[in-house]
This record gives sequence, C-alpha cells and structure tokens, in this order.
Amino acid sequence: MAFPLPRGITPSEIGFLAEMEMVTVVPRQRLEGLELLGGPIEPLVPPRRASLPLWLALLLKRQRRANIMPPSWLHPEPLNLILEVESQHPDYRDAFSPPPPLPGQPSIRDDGLAPTARPQYTPDGNRYYASPPFLPQNTAQTEGFSSRDPPALPFHWVEMGNMLLESASDDLVEPDQIRRLLKDLPATGGGGVALTGVGAMEVGEERGFLTGVVDNLRKIGASKEQARREQMAEQRANGAYDGAQDEEEEDYMEF
Repeated sequence: MAFPLPRGITPSEIGFLAEMEMVTVVPRQRLEGLELLGGPIEPLVPPRRASLPLWLALLLKRQRRANIMPPSWLHPEPLNLILEVESQHPDYRDAFSPPPPLPGQPSIRDDGLAPTARPQYTPDGNRYYASPPFLPQNTAQTEGFSSRDPPALPFHWVEMGNMLLESASDDLVEPDQIRRLLKDLPATGGGGVALTGVGAMEVGEERGFLTGVVDNLRKIGASKEQARREQMAEQRANGAYDGAQDEEEEDYMEF
C-alpha cells in the first residue's frame, strides 16, 4: 500500500540541503584539491584552516583526517544569550531572535542604515543575492560579522547543531550543555509565528500545516461561491433577480 507524500519538505531533505553549508576544519593530513559541483576545494595542508562543505567535513571527521571547528554561535555563551533574548526581550518574547545580517547588509546595531543587502555578481556578470546555504554563517572565521554584533542563529541551526553533536561532539565546547540549550530554543521561540529569524527546520515543520489550512479555506470559499451562484440562478428563474448582486459578486471576487 502506497502512502501519500507528505506536504512540504521533509526533515531528512532539509538535512540534506544543510550539508552544503560551509564549515571550518583543521586538517590532520594533507589532501589534494578537489573539483566539486559546488566549486573547487583548495588543498588541505595541516594545520592551516580551510572551509569545506559540511558533508565533506563530516566524512573527513569520521576518517580521522580532520577536526571541525564549531561555528561562533555553537558555544554555550552565545546560545545562552540567544535564549535570554527570546525569553526576556520584549520585542522577541513571542517571536524568534533576529537573524545574522546578509553580506553587505548593515549590522543590527546600525539602526540608521537601510537594511538592504548588496547584490553579488557571477563571473558572467549576472547579479544575484546570496542566501543559505551559500552564506558563510557557520564558519569559525565568518567574514562580514564583527565582534560587536549580537549572536544570531543561522538558517540551518537545528540541522547543523544536531549533525555536529552526533559526529563531532569531541570538537565542541561542553557538548552536553549545547545539546540542552538547542533543545530549549525551539520551545522558547516556537510560541509565536514569525518570519524574521525563522530557521529551515521550523519552516519545514509549519509548511505542511499551513498549506493544509490554506487548502481548507480555499475549499470553504469555493463551496460558498457555488451556493451563491446556485441561489442567483434560482432567483433569475423565479424573476426575483436584482442586478445589484452582480456588483457585489465582482467585489467579492476582487477580494
């Protein structure tokens, strides 16, 4: 018996997309450069740091050929600050903490500047705006983020934290405390519906429910419209039709 496909994207698919996030590694042995679909990988020379996709970093970690440096936000102190913001700050008590700024976007503290990200350009000259997982939000030496910026969770923080805790817990600082804080964050920020600062896993969890609600509302509206049309047809047949109802119908359809 075949089961219907789940609505939206599944957690395993979200985790697969998160494996393209770039992380910082410290190689333990030399490795020649690689030509991947996502771009070339520079040669690994110990003990020089390098940025690799998460899937490759986890593979080298399992082979004991590299250590993974945790992102700046995956430490007990930043996670405690984020948890405090979401639970005590009046602006984020029922919402998510602010996300990290995009490349070229002013800092959260720079209120006087317009919060507009600067476009980037491909080698062919085409303009585009970078978005996760193609942002340096999980590297140890994140460019474009100053130390005075408040800590912020990246788009794939749930998946990134779980994968690193599962496969590279010995590279993290106080992994048991980090695991506890990561469990507390969804319970704190999930009480409100917000779009700013929401993560990939949170979008995937709510997408199926919201699409079901929208479909049901559409069905309810369609049944009301059908009953309305049948009533108007009956009134026309009985000669009790009022032409003003056409204007009401047009207004209803525009709405």
